[in-house]
Amino acid sequence: MPIEIHGTCKPEFSAVREAFERNFEQGLERGASVAITKDGEFVVDLWAGEADSAGRAWERDTIVNVYSTTKTMAAICILMLADRNELDLAAPVARYWPEFAQQGKEAITVSHVMSHSAGLSGFDPPLESLDLLYDWDACAERLAAQTPWWEPGTVSGYHAITQGYLQGEILRRVTGDTLGQFFRREVAEPLGADFYIGLPASEDARVADLIPPALGLGEVTEDSPTADSVAERTMASAPITGHEPLTREWRGAEIPAAGGTGNARSVGRIHSALACGGTVDGVKLMSEAGVARILEEQIRGTDLVMGTPLVFGNGFGLNNPAAPISPNPRAFFWGGWGGSLAVTDLDARATISYVMNRMEADLLGDPRGAGVAAAAFASLANA
Repeated sequence: MPIEIHGTCKPEFSAVREAFERNFEQGLERGASVAITKDGEFVVDLWAGEADSAGRAWERDTIVNVYSTTKTMAAICILMLADRNELDLAAPVARYWPEFAQQGKEAITVSHVMSHSAGLSGFDPPLESLDLLYDWDACAERLAAQTPWWEPGTVSGYHAITQGYLQGEILRRVTGDTLGQFFRREVAEPLGADFYIGLPASEDARVADLIPPALGLGEVTEDSPTADSVAERTMASAPITGHEPLTREWRGAEIPAAGGTGNARSVGRIHSALACGGTVDGVKLMSEAGVARILEEQIRGTDLVMGTPLVFGNGFGLNNPAAPISPNPRAFFWGGWGGSLAVTDLDARATISYVMNRMEADLLGDPRGAGVAAAAFASLANA
């Protein structure tokens, strides 16, 4: 039986609907949502499939853990502080978090944290239990006491879990808020965006169950990097399976690098403010200059954790020949383990957001989101 696609799609973006539907027809999805904005307006807002193995329908307000797409939200919070002159991206982290200067980290800057080049891509020593991820102070104290694994600012190494604690503790020292509190008050609520970093239990009934890949992050196979590599040490320092978001502990915790819960509409709504120069529908997150800080290249080269060439600006991946995310130069992106994807294009004043519950193993996207994005850019070119 053909999958029933729900929502709205402007005729000139029918290729996006077709790409989305094709993912289901090919058996690649259980439940998913996709949203495209242009000039702050939703031109695509679609959802389909099932939210769990019992056949619960994926509804308009279904939300799900999006893993590292959460990083885009945490980055926005830091960029907002920088735009308000409450934080200097070029300043040492220790200016705001004095304890962080331990073990030779006094010169690590906020931008090093934002570009995954701070040398703290994993916990050292590894966490004794994943329950420690729910103890903010313990994670912050560990990171403050660590020695960098490489010379900060010389190369990137994807800070898969640690980046959020680093950003969140900087924000807490500047504002007194947790990152989840700041995000809800300053970003999600003003924009009416259904996205959470720290999900209230009252929203649990709307959450779709993830279908994890066969191997979790940190599980070793014969193809895994050597045990002493930065990649292996990073993932083994806080190994996760993909089953964690089924628990109230994970959902309720503030894990700003991996624990956010939302859908394509909420991701697109927030990023549409960036695509429109920092303001959408009268809600200002930051100035145009503040948004432009994202595009300031911080580091490029083969990432020590991802093993692929990447270019990082402040808080986002940037367009580069190895990962051409847009035909336009002023575009940035990130995605989440399993497949979620968020692309913002300043030249097109557009966003592309894709969120699903059937996870693939890749850390950096998969063909489902890529197909939707390709259809979106083709439609934007012809609109």
